Amino acid sequence: MRKVPILMFVLLAFTIAAAQQDKSKRPSPPGTAEVTLSGKKITVDYSRPKIRDPKTGQPRKIMGNVVPYGKVWRTGANEATSFQTQADLDIKGTTVPAGSYTLYSLPSEGTWKLIISKKTGQWGTDYDDTQDLARIDMDKSSPSTTVDPFTVSFEKKSETEAILHLAWENTGVSVPIKLKK
Repeated sequence: MRKVPILMFVLLAFTIAAAQQDKSKRPSPPGTAEVTLSGKKITVDYSRPKIRDPKTGQPRKIMGNVVPYGKVWRTGANEATSFQTQADLDIKGTTVPAGSYTLYSLPSEGTWKLIISKKTGQWGTDYDDTQDLARIDMDKSSPSTTVDPFTVSFEKKSETEAILHLAWENTGVSVPIKLKK
């Protein structure tokens, strides 16, 4: 008789745990951006926070507040934003060998920096500057419309070149990526 309630409890606990693992149900669901250059895939996996506060539903000021100026930002939400490349890359003169990395950014009212970290698998706020592979200046722009949620995308320019775009609210930043020759 005792086995049935214990079994029901275990099944309930498993169901709750499985629901918590469904990242698509999060207030900042996962997103993926990818591009293939000369048969080699480049992928960014990130979470997509929204302008509206997930707890109150009220709109938030993003740039300079949720995305603080002068402080390293996790470039998304939740787990750290991952960056995988199957090819050696040249990002604005910086060599990024094929492999797995974490992307952070250093926002400012002017120039943003893309931070490529050698440390992977951490929570988004677990940043260690001693693990930086590079800090690369990004080009800033203003999208023609408000971008919500936060979006990472690639714009393929040729078989060997693309542009990595980050956009949220009324700010866009980008950096060219080329296959290393």
